[in-house]
Amino acid sequence: MLVVDDVAKLRAILKPWKSNNVSIGFVPTMGNLHAGHLSLINRAKDEADKVVASIYVNPLQFDRPDDLSRYPRTLEDDLQSLETDGVDVVFTPSDKMIYPDGIEMSTKVDVPVISRILCGAHRPGHFVGVATVVCKLFNMVEPDVAIFGEKDFQQLMLIRRMTEDLNLPVKVLGAETLREENGLAMSSRNNYLSAEERDTAATIYRMLRSLAERLAGGDQYYPGLESDGKALLEAAGFIPDYVSVLRKIDLQQPAPEEPVKDLVIVCAAILGNARLIDNLQLSHYLAAR
Repeated sequence: MLVVDDVAKLRAILKPWKSNNVSIGFVPTMGNLHAGHLSLINRAKDEADKVVASIYVNPLQFDRPDDLSRYPRTLEDDLQSLETDGVDVVFTPSDKMIYPDGIEMSTKVDVPVISRILCGAHRPGHFVGVATVVCKLFNMVEPDVAIFGEKDFQQLMLIRRMTEDLNLPVKVLGAETLREENGLAMSSRNNYLSAEERDTAATIYRMLRSLAERLAGGDQYYPGLESDGKALLEAAGFIPDYVSVLRKIDLQQPAPEEPVKDLVIVCAAILGNARLIDNLQLSHYLAAR
């Protein structure tokens, strides 16, 4: 496995592959890898001949300096995991490589509408940071396919929209969320939870399944479902940011007669020192019933 921190060196490695029609799968990460990340690597191996991963904690997508400073950084362990999993190249750029003239002077990518709702409303500027760094990484790696986890469903939809709008020749695929035994979605931010809070955090998935079952049973009074979901989280000790039932295709409000299979339930809530996000696509839920 090759590890490079310079875009010129990265391109020198990738150029012969591209010249010989070797397909490239890309998995961008912020490190502190867990089994969920490694499932993305395995999906990329299924989709492409070679796999490139990146590890970069992007300051532009953090809305609070304290959140950026405490984000777990475990580079040596991450590199070992990626090598064991068969990654071909790992790109570990510095802030100077990504933002050579500093963040304030850098061009930003803003995806309207979808970046302002849900997490975007609670974390101003977050999705400008996500779209900007992913666009830069796409231009540096020039992958054929890129894999993102479905846990952050809004992020996945935003990246798909950006890729389409900017005519980037990258196929963006979502990989199913991996969960702990109690249903908690795997996340680097789970490290902020105590053992007791990890047990409590499983309430999120139970709430999502409860609302999904009601939707599948014909309850399509969305405001009531959302209110009940927030109440369940509050009763367990969460501070909910949102619980929303939306159209999966564009994260907009569904019509009363919207087919249940076309819906997604998304949520974000604070528990202790962690802000947790999760979602449940009704198409997945119905298929597994």
